[in-house]
Amino acid sequence: MDGGVRTGADVLKALARGAKAVFVGRPILWGLACKGDVGVKHVLDILRSELDYAMALCGCKDVNTIPSDVVVHESYYQYHPKHKL
Repeated sequence: MDGGVRTGADVLKALARGAKAVFVGRPILWGLACKGDVGVKHVLDILRSELDYAMALCGCKDVNTIPSDVVVHESYYQYHPKHKL
């Protein structure tokens, strides 16, 4: 997947939907512009820690165990008159 990835949670969602790889462009360029190679490493460390946190919240120990039902359409949470509360 390429485009729109800004957080570790974005990476988790892409992997859950079947992505084999996730490209991170703009955040890497921000890190590079701010602090060069140290900034890039820092951005990647942040993304990795956010991904680890999101996976922990989902109960996943590694990227190979991320279930596809982690991501659902927003309509899943919308009220429907036929649903009992």
